[in-house]
Amino acid sequence: GVILYILLVGYPPFWDEDQHKLYQQIKAGAYDFPSPEWDTVTPEAKNLINQMLTINPAKRITAEQALKHPWICHRSTVASMMHRQETVECLRKFNARRKLKGAILTTMLVSRNFSGGCELQPSRPREACRGRGG
Repeated sequence: GVILYILLVGYPPFWDEDQHKLYQQIKAGAYDFPSPEWDTVTPEAKNLINQMLTINPAKRITAEQALKHPWICHRSTVASMMHRQETVECLRKFNARRKLKGAILTTMLVSRNFSGGCELQPSRPREACRGRGG
């Protein structure tokens, strides 16, 4: 569901700079279909995404059911070229933001390691820094 959402509009259904808030959105299934990006997306596509992003796995659509969904089987409406171009631009911005965040985190980690700060351990990154000024 998340991947289909991103492919249709170029950004994820759940987003927040604060990781805790992001996890809360995901756990609550808190997403929407904002204008103007979703105005040209069919109700069938939105229905499929809703079924794919259902919180309860027992109620969520299966892969086999998704492949039989009307939006997949009976696609007759094609997005306009303008809509696809907007989606590509949103994907570029989303990817650039993701790369920037990765570069910032890498820089912070390298800076911490070279400044004699705490060395992060993969199993417990936050706990490893407690009591050492990090």
